[in-house]
Amino acid sequence: MSEILSIESLDNEARGIARRDGKAIFVEGALPGEVVEANIYRKKPSYENAHTVRVIKPSFMRVEPKCPNYGVCGGCAMQHLEPSAQVAVKQRTLEDNFKHIAGLKIPHVLPPIYGPTWGYRFRARLSVRYVRKKDSVLIGFREKKGHFVVDMTECLVLPQNVSNLLVPMRELIASLTIKEAVPQIEVAVGDECIVLALRHMEPLIAEDVQKLEQFAAQHNVVWWTQAKGPETLKPLNPADENRLAYALPQFGLRMHYKPSDFTQVNYFINRSLIAKALGLLDVQPEDRVADLFCGLGNFTLPLATQAKEVVGIEGSSALTDRALAAAAEHQLESKTSFSTLNLFEVDVQWLRDLGYFNRMLIDPPREGAFAVAKALAQLTAAERPKRIVYVSCNPATLARDAGVLVTKGGYRLISAGVVNMFPHTAHVESIAVFEWHDGDTIPVWEEEGDSVS
Repeated sequence: MSEILSIESLDNEARGIARRDGKAIFVEGALPGEVVEANIYRKKPSYENAHTVRVIKPSFMRVEPKCPNYGVCGGCAMQHLEPSAQVAVKQRTLEDNFKHIAGLKIPHVLPPIYGPTWGYRFRARLSVRYVRKKDSVLIGFREKKGHFVVDMTECLVLPQNVSNLLVPMRELIASLTIKEAVPQIEVAVGDECIVLALRHMEPLIAEDVQKLEQFAAQHNVVWWTQAKGPETLKPLNPADENRLAYALPQFGLRMHYKPSDFTQVNYFINRSLIAKALGLLDVQPEDRVADLFCGLGNFTLPLATQAKEVVGIEGSSALTDRALAAAAEHQLESKTSFSTLNLFEVDVQWLRDLGYFNRMLIDPPREGAFAVAKALAQLTAAERPKRIVYVSCNPATLARDAGVLVTKGGYRLISAGVVNMFPHTAHVESIAVFEWHDGDTIPVWEEEGDSVS
């Protein structure tokens, strides 16, 4: 059933919101200010879902999606929205989460961090499916709201040299004896090489290995293989073990990692984000800094170039091992220490036992840092870090934790803003600053935006 709807706003999934007698209707493919014909495909007592059939009155923010897969592929949801408007929508989402979840107004909205809107995705997990009826292979992202693999021959958010590999990879997998036993290929683009990590459910025979090696030589890529769990991931050629890395040139660092390690997908934004976070922390040479959820040291090592001491804590021993090796490689081991701990279960006594920190950086996964926030709120005034920078990939959990820091811990929310790590998606990354005030501190604001090219 279709009807004519006037769109009022966007939700967190980039769906237009219309209302009928107070009931919310979430309309895929519609933008604020538009009048659309929409097909209602799901009705619930409190809301309805619909998708746009026809745009009757288009928004001035509407643009023609560039990607031929748009509308089918589940990877992007905002290509029909002009890129700068995407950033504005994400900023509004961040502000709404602070308001409705924490009851907080952002005192100073930081200029957004943004960069290239195409070819930015240096990490991706591509699904693979052999279609027996057609005797062909599909490689790409999964369909929106489905499990089928999109018939992709190009992807505009991947770097061009990776997008160019989609068709050759399809042909390669179709030629393997285990073509029906390959569920995915993990892509990791380093500053020196492209790694393709092949997940295979059956053993590779010599003929398959030879074809992979020929493909690697022809397309200048590096193959890793994974037969079972993550512990079985290894390079096809042992000489490629340590080739995958990304550079942080402003700090004189080069970070090695494995294809299965967590790293930011957008290296352009990552560099700008690190510089911004360190600037907001205002780290001094005499400071002792805590980097919680430190991963492989993405923030820890840059911090160590500026602070007296940095303590990195992370839940994965594989990542802390990588961070230790990176610190040694860059002669920063005397200024850094790392430990492995489940930060979702910490308490105030654990935090006290670490000793005093002048500054703290928190960069949790989507679940946020609720236990850490509660522990910080229970510290005495003399024990509290004077400034906290919180990097978030989920505005809802950031707002929840901000509420704890402010209402229970006495911290002040100083500023917050969005980081457009994933252009054309509804994913909202952000950064927020909290400060313990003695009554005399006056924040100094930066008024220009942060962009990277």
